[in-house]
Amino acid sequence: MRNLKLLQTLEFRDIQAPGRPQCISLRTEQSTVLIGSDHGLIEIDPVTREVISLVSEGFLPEDGSGCIVGIQDLLDQESVCMATASGDVILCNLSTCQLECVGSVASGISVMSWSPDQELVLLATGQQTLIMMTKDFEPIMEQQIHQDDFGESKFITVGWGRKETQFHGSEGRQAAFQVQMVRLSALPWDDHRPQVTWRGDGQFFAVSVVCPETGARKVRVWNREFALQSTSEPVAGLGPALAWKPSGSLIASTQEKPNQQDIVFFEKNGLLHGHFTLPFLKDEVKVSEHLPLSLSMQLWTVGNYHWYLKQSLPFSTCGKSKLVCLMWDLVTPYRLHILCQGWHYLCYDWHWTTDRSSGDNSSDMANVAVIDGNKVLVTVFQQSVVPPPMCTYRLLLPHPVNQVMFSAHPKKSNDLAILDASNQISVYKCGMFKTINQEVLNHVPPNGEDQEINPLKFSLITWIQEDVFLAVSYSPSSPQSAIHHLTVAPSEADDEHRQLHIRYGHTSLNFMCSAIELCNRKISLTKLVRTICNFSFVSLQECVLGLSDRCRFFINDTEVASNITSFAVYDEFLLLTTHSHTCQCFCLRDASFNTLHAGLSSSHVSKGESLRKVERGSRIVTVVPQDTKLILQMPRGNLEVVHHRALVLAQIRKWLDKLMFKEAFECMRKLRINLNLIHDHNPKVFLENVETFIRQIDSVNHINLFFTELKEEDVTKTMYPPPVTSAVQLSREDPDGKKVDLICDTLRVAMESINPHKYCLSILTSHVKKTTPELEIVLQKVHELQVPDAVSAEEALKYLLLLVDVNELYDHSLGTYDFDLVLMVAEKSQKDPKEYLPFLNTLKKMETNYQRFTIDKYLKRYEKAIGHLSKCGPEYFSECLNLVKDKNLYKEALKLYPSDSQQYKDISIAYGEHLTQEHLYEPAGLVFARCGAHEKALNAFLASGSWQQALCVAAQLNLTKDQLADLGRTLAGKLVEQRKHGDAATVLEQYAKDYEEAVLLLLEGAAWEEALRLVYKYNRPDIIETNVKPSILEAQKNYMALLDSQTATFSRHKKRLLVVRELKEQAQQVNLGECLREDIDGQESDLFSETSSVLSGSDMSGKYSHSNSRISARSSKNRRKAERKKHSLKEGSPLEDLALLEALNEIVQSTEKLKDEVHNILKMLFLFEFDEQGRELQKAFEDTLQLMERSLPEIWTLTHQQNSATPVLGPNSTANSIMASYQQQKTSVPVHG
Repeated sequence: MRNLKLLQTLEFRDIQAPGRPQCISLRTEQSTVLIGSDHGLIEIDPVTREVISLVSEGFLPEDGSGCIVGIQDLLDQESVCMATASGDVILCNLSTCQLECVGSVASGISVMSWSPDQELVLLATGQQTLIMMTKDFEPIMEQQIHQDDFGESKFITVGWGRKETQFHGSEGRQAAFQVQMVRLSALPWDDHRPQVTWRGDGQFFAVSVVCPETGARKVRVWNREFALQSTSEPVAGLGPALAWKPSGSLIASTQEKPNQQDIVFFEKNGLLHGHFTLPFLKDEVKVSEHLPLSLSMQLWTVGNYHWYLKQSLPFSTCGKSKLVCLMWDLVTPYRLHILCQGWHYLCYDWHWTTDRSSGDNSSDMANVAVIDGNKVLVTVFQQSVVPPPMCTYRLLLPHPVNQVMFSAHPKKSNDLAILDASNQISVYKCGMFKTINQEVLNHVPPNGEDQEINPLKFSLITWIQEDVFLAVSYSPSSPQSAIHHLTVAPSEADDEHRQLHIRYGHTSLNFMCSAIELCNRKISLTKLVRTICNFSFVSLQECVLGLSDRCRFFINDTEVASNITSFAVYDEFLLLTTHSHTCQCFCLRDASFNTLHAGLSSSHVSKGESLRKVERGSRIVTVVPQDTKLILQMPRGNLEVVHHRALVLAQIRKWLDKLMFKEAFECMRKLRINLNLIHDHNPKVFLENVETFIRQIDSVNHINLFFTELKEEDVTKTMYPPPVTSAVQLSREDPDGKKVDLICDTLRVAMESINPHKYCLSILTSHVKKTTPELEIVLQKVHELQVPDAVSAEEALKYLLLLVDVNELYDHSLGTYDFDLVLMVAEKSQKDPKEYLPFLNTLKKMETNYQRFTIDKYLKRYEKAIGHLSKCGPEYFSECLNLVKDKNLYKEALKLYPSDSQQYKDISIAYGEHLTQEHLYEPAGLVFARCGAHEKALNAFLASGSWQQALCVAAQLNLTKDQLADLGRTLAGKLVEQRKHGDAATVLEQYAKDYEEAVLLLLEGAAWEEALRLVYKYNRPDIIETNVKPSILEAQKNYMALLDSQTATFSRHKKRLLVVRELKEQAQQVNLGECLREDIDGQESDLFSETSSVLSGSDMSGKYSHSNSRISARSSKNRRKAERKKHSLKEGSPLEDLALLEALNEIVQSTEKLKDEVHNILKMLFLFEFDEQGRELQKAFEDTLQLMERSLPEIWTLTHQQNSATPVLGPNSTANSIMASYQQQKTSVPVHG
């Protein structure tokens, strides 16, 4: 749905050259034009207005009878090749202007055609032959232009569908053998010259020639090796024009029919493949490649299998404005070069644009206008999406249309102005559809037959106000353009026709670079920019957005992207389609130029709501204002409507801010947006307007749908984060994670106040959807439904069965102890009455409390069950106690009986025995002591080692001294097993009265000072000599041996670690060299990531990396065993360095813990004058500490610490590096105080 709009025109008049122009060729690198005439060859520069004559003596006859049939610029030879009708092939060196005749054909030359790659040249001679030569003019082959054979692609038939096998009706079988002679002949105005066209890749060429046998034209296709491929089927009235589509799919020609003129298309196999009819009457126009008799030049394009006439340029049929030839530029897309007979050169630059209304309010109808000849096809996308070539309505004009424009006024964006080929502007206003024809803009002098004329005087016409237009015109004498201010004044003759006054502006646009005055500052845009859109940001920073025909996207004069195929600005969004088949949407709210530039320049686009995939080659047509529809057009021409998530969410947020809940809900339901957004967008506002929400929705089913989608998740933080942080988001309520319950309760209260009978099902849904479904309340409400003209209980129950499992509902109904409700639910379930009726009848015969106990036990609600059973009397206590023991309900059962009752004591004893079985001896002892079971409590405390509690209970049992002493010795033995020598000594001294044994236990536990206290308390200094001093000396020897062992082990591990690290570095260098060699060979490898894992401190061999998967499948015990084995200190193991680090760490930590113990024994050695032993121990300990202090920097190097601090995860991490980093963190540097 795009139109072809003129971007700029370059005009060169008064070219001073002799003779009449005949043909042109382009020099793309120099941007000059070569023109051949009947007197020679000239080169012109349309920009500098320079004319260079390349004519020399004897080149062509001086009388002007010479004829150049073709010229071609040869880029690699810096020459131009010319062929004359007399048969000469001349090569002109453009540097020296020297001519060289490289060949001659005696019979003359009618056509010279070069292949697109300029490797081959084809000549059509006067003897009806084709000569193919190389670029060095060496003949390859010569063949007759007329061939009897069809070609190599001749069709093969096996007789299916032959005429002889068909039914011929009343004509009889003899009709099958009658040969119908179709008389074909060339057109009367045909010049009988051959026409040649090449396919874009140069592999085939087609020749249109008049067949001498039939007198009609045929098209033959040859390949690059000069082998005939196919011959076209007979076509009556086939014209001489011939062109091959660059993509190579079709060959275009013309066909004249009795009442119309068609453009027909051939396939490469010679068969017809479609056509379209030109909008002319018979004999009104003749279509030819050289356009000798044309009245106008037309530009057609195809979309969705429909051909559109996009531009119509009228030219005179005689005089200086008569067309001589035209050609498309080979480098610049959509650049057309035209040469007229009066040495008038025109160059038009076109670009594709979508003409759409630009309003962003609800009054804009999202109009898109498409030019199709003298019709304008207008599609109103706000009403319906109609695929082209269909439309909403058509505007018919008397002349072909060249440009359409919508009003730039925001409130009149639907008004349309049309510029036709006669340079008249017609204005159509929305709702009026009045045509206002203006005076012809292009004034032609009286001597129009001899005066050159530019059919497109004005371009880029813009409708800025109701009666004001801006237009650009191009100077024929300089490469500059002027902006004109066009105003409409009413005419005295006719109110419907108003004159257009032209006021020439003073602003000039240079051809090479466009300058736009915007906000008192100058923005320079390159000439490549085709689509320009002025946009004002919210931050009041204006800029110009532009898109070139090379898909380069500009913001002001800065290129920010090079893969943009189309863009549109709508409201606060910038939408773009890219070559990667995506549609990006950028929010411009609170945006600046820098942020937009950064967003478009970033190669890593977020995959959130701003990006969505689209079909290959999609382009933006328009965005429907105040809606969510984005219209895209596919390459074939069909339309696709997408709802871009960013547009959808923005529109929904606007509706929610305006409390338009119905519109938001319908959009979210249709486009599958999570309905939680209605609440999460602004919880406070929603909860304050729940009645408005209910009244707008006004549908029980829709409210139920809203309930069913509720969840605790805040979708504005997960699924639909807002583009910017707003005050609403910052002031969000947090109802302690009970969002669903709060919404259900609030909506239920509102519905009950509005109409509880109408919203009965929604009220039930609000109970069911709570975090803990209130099914009992729901069932009770269903049971109480007796209101006429409302939802019946049966209907409500059917609805509930859709939300809740029927068995669960049956169980909850049974839990209400209402048998009528149970029967009502059971009847709707699939249960067999033989199953539930006997059970219900049995329950009805029971006493109330025991009945409810039975129901609760059946429903496995054991807490309620024992509560009801406790009310049944003491005769049921044994059953209650068994249930408590079976279901471990001791705590709940204790709450049901008074603490002084026998039942309470029995439950407590059972509870204590249960704790004893679970090896929870101390809690069991407390429970026994609470209920008065002191003997059981004493045993429990003995088992737990709680000697204080045990002695307290023993005092309550009134034990004798001997029994108390035995108890003390028993407790002391258990405390010694637990290495609590101090507590054991206290028990023996105070309760067993055995202070000597207490002293021995204190010496065993290294409690030297406490042992001395008891010795002097009981005045036994002899124990010092017999027990204390020997014990101290023995401990000193043990510490010496331990320190010697620690020092030796530490030194050995340290030395081995240094050796292992050196070996690792050597292996690392070898691996790195191999990686570099493989990289040079071009082989992709992951060895660099493996090397990084080695650098991080681990060297995982293939054996261990493969065994990890096997280890993970083992039991936890085996995994721990495998882990220990993997970190083995065995020399040569893969992780020996990690094992050594762990071992050294353990040695340092254990030595650190010896400080207090060594300090205490040194005090005792000093006290008893063991100075030598003390100095020996102190020196040994200091040496050990100093050794470890010195070794820390060597063991835990700076590199090791940095690797430990770096993250173990990341895009460049491997399994080995992650495991190595983890192990290093486990073996971090120990703290040495």
